[in-house]
Amino acid sequence: MMEPLIVVCVVVLVLFAAIAGILSRYRKCPSDKVMVIYGKVGTDHDGQARSAKCIHGGAAFVVPVLQSFQYLDLTPISINVDLRNALSKQNIRVDVPSRFTVGISTEPGVMQNAAERLLGLKLNEIQELAKDIIFGQLRLVIATMEIEEINTDRDKFLLAVSKNVEIELKKIGLRLINVNVTDITDESGYIEALGKEAAAKAINDAKKNVAEKDRDGEIGKALAQKDQRIQVAAANASAIQGENDAKIEVAQSEANRREKEADALRIATAAEAVQAARAKQEAYVAQQEAENTRAQLEKATQQADVIVKAQIQKEQAEIAAEAEAEVMRRKARGEADAIYAKKSAEARGAQEILEKQAEGMRKLVEAAGGNSDDAVKLIVADKLEELVRIQVEAIKGVKIDKVTVWDGGSKSDGKTATADFLSGMMKSVPPLNELFRQAGMELPGLLGKEHEAETTGAAELPTENDR
Repeated sequence: MMEPLIVVCVVVLVLFAAIAGILSRYRKCPSDKVMVIYGKVGTDHDGQARSAKCIHGGAAFVVPVLQSFQYLDLTPISINVDLRNALSKQNIRVDVPSRFTVGISTEPGVMQNAAERLLGLKLNEIQELAKDIIFGQLRLVIATMEIEEINTDRDKFLLAVSKNVEIELKKIGLRLINVNVTDITDESGYIEALGKEAAAKAINDAKKNVAEKDRDGEIGKALAQKDQRIQVAAANASAIQGENDAKIEVAQSEANRREKEADALRIATAAEAVQAARAKQEAYVAQQEAENTRAQLEKATQQADVIVKAQIQKEQAEIAAEAEAEVMRRKARGEADAIYAKKSAEARGAQEILEKQAEGMRKLVEAAGGNSDDAVKLIVADKLEELVRIQVEAIKGVKIDKVTVWDGGSKSDGKTATADFLSGMMKSVPPLNELFRQAGMELPGLLGKEHEAETTGAAELPTENDR
């Protein structure tokens, strides 16, 4: 039994190890890297065996033994290119210090170049390789351009550098990210001379412009003086007329001013009076509104005090009454439950007593052979002594100190007065037959029959002859 179990465990462990090994060979490529899978990676479109397979993003399965992998970092690489004595088109040597920023390209074909030429190289080795390419292309571009173009048209220079350098960098799997030329100088001073020439030309042009402006100024000044004299004379003549007209207009204006000032003063005085009256009226209205508001506030405050207090007292009384009513209801429910429990217990007790009595009567009837009359006779016979005792007890406590009987002799029926007295006393005790009749039963025959003269209401006593 143990051997199959061991075999199953071994198979499971082998499968688990195989799955774990397969999963460990499934590699995910980060976004800032290029994963290069090399070994047996298949063929290209031409049917030739590929040297490597490049993946940027995503994941791939690396076949054990047949394949392996490495990463190329996409972090930008900054290269300081301090170019000295580069020969320009005019055979003038210039210095072009600059900084280039490059990185691994993610284009499919260029990535393949990077995998073939940069895989396994360190960062400084990649920098030196790119620096050599940049130096060569930068010298080539400078050799095709004049100093004036390099110095004045920087965009053209940078475009030419970027185009040439990027073409060469792609051959090793790199791409150009940025070019920054800090300054351009030369040992012969040509660029400085160009600057001085431009400055001198600008200065001379400025002086010429100043002289021309001075000439134009003097001519204009003379013409202006001539015109000034002519216009001054005309102006003087016109000025006198103008002064007179002005004086008239001033006088008229002064009169109009005084008239308008008077009207304005009158209007202002009236307006001030109106505004003062209106302000007083508005003040009275505002004061009246304030008084009304204050009265309403005091009225509302008093109403709130009285009504809120009354409402609070009312709610307190309602809550107290409700609480007292709830107490009374709960007390009544408790008393009712107690009475109900007591009555239920008494009813159950009475029911059990009656059931026991009924059970006893049933057994007594069964003992009497099923005859209810015989059963009653047995009960009466059992209680006869007690019934007689009760009759005797009825007159036992009567205290008679002295009984005087006036006996007048025998009556027509043969009875004496003494006999009637004794018979009446005995009749004051309920006879057994009457008791049984009130109970809805008949006295058994063994206890004697009633006299046929029962209609008279008395049983016949034995006579002396009967005795």
